[in-house]
Amino acid sequence: MRRRRSPFTRPPSPADIETVAREALASIPAALRRHVEGVVIHVEAFPDDETCAEMELDSPWDLLGLYRGVALPEKSVAHAPQDLDMIFLYREPILAYWCETGEDLTHLIRHVLIHEVGHHFGLSDDDMEAIEAQVDDEDDDRP
Repeated sequence: MRRRRSPFTRPPSPADIETVAREALASIPAALRRHVEGVVIHVEAFPDDETCAEMELDSPWDLLGLYRGVALPEKSVAHAPQDLDMIFLYREPILAYWCETGEDLTHLIRHVLIHEVGHHFGLSDDDMEAIEAQVDDEDDDRP
């Protein structure tokens, strides 16, 4: 499989990661993308203490991303949202994973983003892998 290499040879800024994430969001299938319009992508260094406790993390390095909001199956017309739907990307754990694995950073960010979008839809891990494979196939077809 041919994959484009990300332009990063040094740690990208939070703004760089957000840009890559927005591009990744734009690359997911339109049928899914229309359901995540308005979802905020927020890049933070690490999950906060409350999130670490809630997720029962051994370390803040253990979480690459998180979806916060009301999942689509739980929303109704009468639902009045209390907060925005958000996807958090945690820069330091993502960068550590990138360094440890040597994986293409753009692909890694897209993988984390698709995984979090999948949680928003209540998808299984197999469903999320199929979506990511479809995006990879579309990338291979591009000149």
